[in-house]
Amino acid sequence: MVGTPPELERGTGVPAHVQIERWLLESISSGEMAPGDRLPGERELAGRLGVSRMTLRQALATLERDGVLIRVPGRSGGAFVAEPRIECDLTGLAGFTEQMRRAHLRAEARILVAATVPAPGAVARALEVAAGSPVHEVARVRSAGRTPVALERSYFPDLPGLLGQDLTGSLYALLAARYDLEPRTAVEHLDPVTARPAEAAELGIEPGTPLMLIERTAYAADGTPVEYARDLFRPDRVRISVRSGVTAPFTAPFTTPGAS
Repeated sequence: MVGTPPELERGTGVPAHVQIERWLLESISSGEMAPGDRLPGERELAGRLGVSRMTLRQALATLERDGVLIRVPGRSGGAFVAEPRIECDLTGLAGFTEQMRRAHLRAEARILVAATVPAPGAVARALEVAAGSPVHEVARVRSAGRTPVALERSYFPDLPGLLGQDLTGSLYALLAARYDLEPRTAVEHLDPVTARPAEAAELGIEPGTPLMLIERTAYAADGTPVEYARDLFRPDRVRISVRSGVTAPFTAPFTTPGAS
């Protein structure tokens, strides 16, 4: 439960709604408020803070936008502390299972599709096979802490026996161990999309909810394409990051004084 609100400082140049945001963030980071805790109603909390409901709503809207709070409409609704987002680093081509291990969470998979299908055009181009050639399609709902966070749809070359393997764990580990096709590099594209009804139902969200699409083609060490995937992530539960660096120092071209 939220503790005693601070006395807001006036005339400091820091708007009241920003001070409220900072107080709530500190309450959450200190453990005073935990995921799932409900804030007092707007009228009560605004009165305790000595601000208008409009000012309070401005603070709550910012925290909701940043994924700190979830606001649920209706009589039994309110503002709730959200589960912290899971950090997924795309830099090292770690699969979902490895990403969850790093976050100290158990990765789970519910298989929706595991079938051999004719390769659609985009899949055929990515895997460098003829359109209509047999490829393996595997679609899974990935969960962390029993909460659905991603909907994965991957296509693989027509590898013998692939669909007979355990498909609930790391598929990258399976490619490496059974087929000596460990993914080593990938080209990935990120696009914001909205959830269609079927996708929303699998992820436990409302249709039209924003999602992050990651389209990926992964390659083995010799350049052989081994996976084409379209993964949908819930941005309220997953934060995507990429590390970058300068591989060589930048040197400005030398210009002789007075030269044009």
